[in-house]
Amino acid sequence: MALPLDGIIVLEFSQYLSGPCAGLRLADLGARVIKIEHPEKGEAGRKLAIKNLWVDNSSLLFHTINRNKESFAADLNNEEDMQWLRKLIARADVIIHNFRPGVMERKGLGYEAVKEIRPSIVYTRISGYGEAGPWKNKPGQDLLVQSLSGLAYTTGSGGEAPVPLGLGIGDYLCGNQAVQFIIAALIKVRKTGRGTLLQLSLMESLIDFQFEFFTTYFQSRRAPERARFNNANALLSAPYGVYQTAGGYIAVAMMPLQALNRALQCPALEAYPEEDAFSKRDEIKRVIAAHLLTQTSHYWLQRAEALDLWIMPVLNWEQMRQSAGYTVLDMEQEIVLDKNRRFTTTRCPVRINGAVIKSGRRAPAVGENNEDIKISLG
Repeated sequence: MALPLDGIIVLEFSQYLSGPCAGLRLADLGARVIKIEHPEKGEAGRKLAIKNLWVDNSSLLFHTINRNKESFAADLNNEEDMQWLRKLIARADVIIHNFRPGVMERKGLGYEAVKEIRPSIVYTRISGYGEAGPWKNKPGQDLLVQSLSGLAYTTGSGGEAPVPLGLGIGDYLCGNQAVQFIIAALIKVRKTGRGTLLQLSLMESLIDFQFEFFTTYFQSRRAPERARFNNANALLSAPYGVYQTAGGYIAVAMMPLQALNRALQCPALEAYPEEDAFSKRDEIKRVIAAHLLTQTSHYWLQRAEALDLWIMPVLNWEQMRQSAGYTVLDMEQEIVLDKNRRFTTTRCPVRINGAVIKSGRRAPAVGENNEDIKISLG
């Protein structure tokens, strides 16, 4: 299948998650992504083990984020290696790096220097907190950025400790936002021949992620308050939340209280008019929670489906994988390490002309592609 970015060359001077996530998605779209790594240590993310899962001395997470890429090992302090990099840059379309501000400039690979070699380059800098101000040299680790951005105070119930999201949301968001703007900049190159400097940060991505909360705060000068019971979104009224039943859990999305009560038939809920849905949010949620415990999830889901209400079961991953709704999405793919070893991960979530995009090509070893790349550069 012909992919949209076929023929585009991306140099990924990146580590851990945000930059490599951007490179992964560009590779899924057909770009040739070449990781530039230290000859001995490789990219730092190779040692970022999750649950002590390793493949060929690199973490399983590294293989997941860096599938379908190549590796060119180069010491940025070695002039011979730098000469090869300059040749590579002269043919590249995109550069991505997520080092701290100033690092690439000190190595002679900042935007201005690269633009002299390749005027049409789309140069993408990802930082933790932006390139100015007192935080610019702080470690751009996802949990730390979640904490500084206020995101941890949007999760969990009011009166409880702040709760971070249980995944690297800032890294993933920032990496995918980078891809959006890289593609836009590539369109500009095609039309004008001129390159672009793109600057992103995890902090800005997480602030943008919370735009509804910030907009509410800017107008009211009051931070949104989490529900003290069963919070799911600080801006939404009852019944919005996840509730336990006599067997499992169900998620109840936004809907009028009495529409919900046509399924619940809860006498206590009849006492609340719709205008109380936010002001008495916690009280109403407690009434709903107590009533839902009287029947199983299956019972409530049948009643909700008959009335076309926005209610769904809360599934764990094993339950989800066994469902027909998951199976039809075909979200899994195998990465082939060698003839005897492989592992399963997820695929690119986009279909092109009705076809899913899968690539079983493993992540490269450090410097695995040096010789082939040097031959191609002449």
